[in-house]
Amino acid sequence: MSIQLLINSLDQLDEAHQDMLKWGQLKKDAVMKNEVDILIKVMNQESRVMKKIAQLEEERLSACYAFLQEKGIKSMLNLTVTELVRLVFDPEEKTLLLEAQARLSSTLEQLKELNVLNQKLIEQSLSFIDYSLELLGGGNEQEATYHHPTDKSGGVQRSGLFDTRA
Repeated sequence: MSIQLLINSLDQLDEAHQDMLKWGQLKKDAVMKNEVDILIKVMNQESRVMKKIAQLEEERLSACYAFLQEKGIKSMLNLTVTELVRLVFDPEEKTLLLEAQARLSSTLEQLKELNVLNQKLIEQSLSFIDYSLELLGGGNEQEATYHHPTDKSGGVQRSGLFDTRA
């Protein structure tokens, strides 16, 4: 019966990661529309789901250890599902476990792709903000005048309000 607990925990982890996909999509939309208040709300929700995922991961580990003990293995190894499948002899249970693993794997891959996209969108937004601040700050008078290339006194100065290299 501990194999069913493990399958259930994988299914619950998949559901929680599906929630993260939903929030990630909302985050993408908020970044693209520049809706900072919605972005903050989404990030708060993501934080709650991450806490839930951490709890579910502990439950998955407990189910895994219970299954190992049921099989007479006293070790506290952190085995992958692929390794655990080798210890399942009932073909139906083996199929259910592999299907749960495949669903979770697919969801995690989708989430990974969405997170990469969101990261790129946020980096672009920050670059645009930095560029806008540079424009608002106005140009430096020295940069507009000619300096002889061997003249070292006219060092490059940033004209913006914020120096991102600091």
